[in-house]
Formats: sequence, structure tokens, C-alpha cells
Amino acid sequence: MWQKISTHSETDVIGLLRRHGIQPTSQRMLITRLLFEQCAHLSAEDVYRLVNATDKQVSKATVYNTLGLLTEKGVIREVIADPNRVFYDPNTSAHHHFYDVATGELRDIDADEIEVSRLPPLPAGTDLERVDVIVRLRRGH
Repeated sequence: MWQKISTHSETDVIGLLRRHGIQPTSQRMLITRLLFEQCAHLSAEDVYRLVNATDKQVSKATVYNTLGLLTEKGVIREVIADPNRVFYDPNTSAHHHFYDVATGELRDIDADEIEVSRLPPLPAGTDLERVDVIVRLRRGH
């Protein structure tokens, strides 16, 4: 679910983290605020660079660990569009993505614009969590 966070309200960020069972530390709040203010698909490297563009100094390990925790707790969603780059998406509602292989740009596609008509039988003992569709684009000549 897309959760809008006020860029001025620390209370919103604290509330979001606590609702997901996450202890709000200053680094977690900074990273969470950045993700929701940017409203973009960012890689861990993007987050690391943007967080440290201010006078704050957050280690690469803290950025990766926080992104992992936020993903695990459902605050954000991980999108693997390229085997060399994982994106983090603050939009956790049902949706899919266009991925431009030349530019690395990832854009949302509304869930109702794609219909998955058939899936193979699921392996024994598993349940369907969700279906992610990534439409890869390449510029024409």
C-alpha cells in the first residue's frame, strides 16, 4: 500500500516504523524518510549516496541492513529488475514495472493493466505470495 509520509513530520516516520514493528533509530528514520520523499525506485547505492549527500554520515552496512529490515517488515518492497541491481520501492500496493534496460529506469504499471490468466501448479507445501511482472524495454532503432 502506498503510504504518503509528510516531509515535515518526524511523527509520521516514527509511526510507520512502529506499526511495522521496527524500533525507530535516527538512521532508520533518515533512510525511510528519504525513500518516501523521493517516491522513486532507488538502489541501495542510490540510498547510500543520497543519505550521505547531507551532513549525515551513515555507513554502507547500515543502509543495506536497514533496507533489508524495511523489506522484511513490509514497509518497502524489493524489485529485482536486473541481476546486478536491486531496487527498493516504497509502493507496496499490487503493481508491476516497466524496466528500461539501457537507462536502468524502473516505472510502475497499475496492477489492473496486466492480467495473468494462468499459473502452473504450485509446488507442494507452498502458497502464492504475489506475481511480479517486469516488462523489459529497449529503445527501437
